[in-house]
Amino acid sequence: MNTHKKGIWAALLSNFLFGAMFLYSDWMAPMSGTTVFAWRMVSMLLSLWLIVLCTHGWPELFRFVYQVGMNGRKWLLILLPTPIIGYQLWLFMWAPVNGHGIDVAMGYFLFPLMMVLCGWLFLHEELSGWQWLAVGLAGMGVAHELWQNQVFSWVTLSVFTTYPLYYMLRRWMQVPALTGLLIDLTLIAPVAAFYLAFQPGSWAILTEPSRYWLLIPVMGIISAASMQLNLYASRMIPMSLFGMFSYLEPILLFVLTVTVLQTPVTVSAMITYSLIWVGLCFAMYDSYLKTQQANLARGKPSSAQA
Repeated sequence: MNTHKKGIWAALLSNFLFGAMFLYSDWMAPMSGTTVFAWRMVSMLLSLWLIVLCTHGWPELFRFVYQVGMNGRKWLLILLPTPIIGYQLWLFMWAPVNGHGIDVAMGYFLFPLMMVLCGWLFLHEELSGWQWLAVGLAGMGVAHELWQNQVFSWVTLSVFTTYPLYYMLRRWMQVPALTGLLIDLTLIAPVAAFYLAFQPGSWAILTEPSRYWLLIPVMGIISAASMQLNLYASRMIPMSLFGMFSYLEPILLFVLTVTVLQTPVTVSAMITYSLIWVGLCFAMYDSYLKTQQANLARGKPSSAQA
C-alpha cells in the first residue's frame, strides 16, 4: 500500500475513533466533562508510552530530540501548539455533556474548510475542480448558517480558528506524529493529574471495582490511536485533501449528538449540514480519482479493472 493510501485510511479510521470518543463523557457520567478530560490525558499518555515500547519508537524519539538539541527557538515553536491541543481536547470532552454538541460539530465542519484554505494560501497546494466545488458548497452551508443565526458560538469559533494553527505549526516543524503527541501529553498529563488529585473520590476509582476499570484504559487506547492516526494522515497526504477528509468527523459528531445525546436540530440547521455533506461527496470522489490516477501512473490496475 502506497503512502497516499495509508494516509487516506489513517484519516478515515481516526475520524471513526474520534466519533466514539465524543460519547465518552456521556458513558463516564456522573463525572464532569473536565474530569473525564483529565482521566483521558493520563490514560492517553500511558497508552502512548506503551505504543512506543511495542513499536520500538525510541530511535525516532531520540533522533528528533537530538536534532533539535539546545535550539531554544525550535523548542519554542514545537511547544507553542501544545496549549492549543490541550484546550481542544478539553473542549471535545466538555461540550457534548454541556449542551454544545452541535456547536462542536459546526466547528469541525468549518475546520476542514480552514485547512483547505491554509493549504492553498500558505503551502501553495493546488485545488482541483472537484475540491473547489466541495469548498464552494461548504461555504454556502456556512453562509446559510451565518444568515440564519448572525453569530457563531464561542465553542464553534474555538474549534475552527485555533486547530489549523496546531497542524500547520507541527507540519512546518516536521514533528513526527507520535513524538509530537508524547511532547504534548508529557506537559498536559501532569496538570491533569494535579487536577484529579484535588477532585473528591477521583483516585478512589482506581481502588474500588467499577466499570471505570474498563472505561478509563480503553479511553486511553482509543485516544492514543485516534490522535496518532490523525497526525500521521496530516503529514502523509496533501493539506487540502486531509482537510476535506476531515468532514467525516463532524458528520459523525452531528449524527451522534442527535441520535445518542438527543440534541434537537432545526430545519434551518439541516439545510446547512446538507450543503456541506454534498460537498463531502465531491471531496470523496476527488480522492477516488487521485487514487486511480496514482495507480495508473505506477502501472497498476485500477479497482475497476482488478
